[in-house]
Amino acid sequence: MSKFSQPSVDSTVALIMTQNGRAETKVVSTPRKPSKGGWNAAIFIIFVEAALRFAYYGLAGNLITYLTNDLHQSTSTAIKNINTWVGVSAIFPIFGAIVADSLLGRFKTILLSSTIYFIGMVLLTLSVSVIPTHYREAVFFIALYIIAVGEGGHKPSVQTFAADQFDEEEPEEKAAKSSFFNWWYLGIVVGASSAILVVIYIQDNIGWTAGIGILTGALGVALLIFLIGIKRYRKQAPVGSPFTMVAQVFVAATRKRRVDQTRQGWGICYEAGGTDIEGQPRKRTLAATNQFRTMGVMVLVGVISVNMATFNGKGAAALKAKKRNHAEHLIFLDKAMIIDDLDASSKTRNPWRLCSLNQVEEVKLVLRLLPIWLSCLMFTVVIVQTHTLFIKQGSTMTRSIGPNFQVPPASFQSLVGLTILFTVPLYERVFIPAARKITGHSSGITMLQRIGVGLFLSIVEMVAAALVEGKRVSIAREHGLMDIPKATIPMSVWWILPQYMISGISDVFTVVGLQELFYDQMPESMRSMGAAAYISVTGLGSFFNTAIITVVQAITARSSGILLGNNLNRAHVDYFYWILAVLSALNFCVYLWVAHGFVYKKVEGEKPQEGRELAFAEHLDAKT
Repeated sequence: MSKFSQPSVDSTVALIMTQNGRAETKVVSTPRKPSKGGWNAAIFIIFVEAALRFAYYGLAGNLITYLTNDLHQSTSTAIKNINTWVGVSAIFPIFGAIVADSLLGRFKTILLSSTIYFIGMVLLTLSVSVIPTHYREAVFFIALYIIAVGEGGHKPSVQTFAADQFDEEEPEEKAAKSSFFNWWYLGIVVGASSAILVVIYIQDNIGWTAGIGILTGALGVALLIFLIGIKRYRKQAPVGSPFTMVAQVFVAATRKRRVDQTRQGWGICYEAGGTDIEGQPRKRTLAATNQFRTMGVMVLVGVISVNMATFNGKGAAALKAKKRNHAEHLIFLDKAMIIDDLDASSKTRNPWRLCSLNQVEEVKLVLRLLPIWLSCLMFTVVIVQTHTLFIKQGSTMTRSIGPNFQVPPASFQSLVGLTILFTVPLYERVFIPAARKITGHSSGITMLQRIGVGLFLSIVEMVAAALVEGKRVSIAREHGLMDIPKATIPMSVWWILPQYMISGISDVFTVVGLQELFYDQMPESMRSMGAAAYISVTGLGSFFNTAIITVVQAITARSSGILLGNNLNRAHVDYFYWILAVLSALNFCVYLWVAHGFVYKKVEGEKPQEGRELAFAEHLDAKT
């Protein structure tokens, strides 16, 4: 057992009486709570992440305004540049996760990437202030992509590092981890909303130098806070490249594709041995699952557990007698753990020929998540609209509050955050207990059901946005403002409140659900990669959004076009919203099909989660 999993104890001296009546002292060890980790450490990291999100959203939230007004880019060009930057920022975490899991560990990766992030922010501050005008755009984009590199290392590591502060072997901490993801996201929203409400106003009314300078200062403070809490954290050592483990299973399965356990096999390699790693929690044993079959139907009557170190001829004879009870065909990946004649005659295990059951099941965990990952791309396409087209839409409407104050259009993104601030506590305190009484599930609804609710709401969001935009254009036509793009439409900006609120509610369901799913269902050694996978959904969604815009522009180029210029009144943005609504509806149908066949992680010795994702009606049938 590793040092990580050893219980903490306090030593005290006690006076005891022996049988002969003599008094003696004895050192008595009593368990105590660990001095590291738990909420005492996690709350520290949540605070730091809130500060970093303050810096990120203070920049990204108003980026389209800077590109169009200060760098004089067209609306469509600015949107594509933002999508590309957001996409790259979300793809880099894949590489950051590899560095965290296999080389540096999460703590060092966070520290290094946050330093790179800070350098990028300093350069960005210089680019909007002292850099000469003819070099400004180039330096600005260089700084943006340095920040993207910093994001790449920080984002997949920090959430996983915070969740690692809760020990899954302790029932209390395991229960707290489920709530952690809700409060983690709430902390992010507080940071983002503060930036959108305060910093964006400064950028629009005082200047970009002051606005970016505040963000840079906040990032510097966040770095110091992270270092102050260094003694509170549970740190886990890197475990090697996660791709090596995946590759070994596929290579071993391919090499044994013609091996049949009932004829050529000597049993199954249940444990590889020596899997505990210093600085890592003790590895839990996964249960076998029937997935990724190549042919036939497998009916597993019993799992044969074989330790190669104790494998001998007598045991082989007994196993050969038992294996005739198994089905004729094995699942493809399971062939990687069959012990054949060559494995049995070898003194050491070749990991590229023979893998343990645990290793095979970990690869299955990764493969299960891929369809879910793909079916959430359209959701992120909808998210992109909140900081691009929604802002341009609001900028043309009446934004006055009183005689002398106008709300900056980008500040309306704070409505998403404010909605989340109210929704998360309601979800925790009202929705979960109510849903728990109906479904019997400890979290009220399963992670996939939670994601599905958010996907459905994203469809409603696009429908609401399309209807509001159609109303805005009709008012512009009535007042003869169609060809005056900078004119203010006599329509209150609060008409766009519903689409922002629906966006916030859908985030509480889908975004938090994805965070929990990609942490909980990934192998423990690949949880940074799980966070990177969740983040990369946003990146690919941004690229997908750019592709949709490009296709739509190409199709409509001979007419008035969609998003082809700065005249939003003739850009047919409502048509674009309807296209996204239809695509989201189709995507939702695919998600329902994928989620219905999803099998949750099963751990030996623990109460299993739902074997398959059931429809709500099926839950009710089971209850009655």
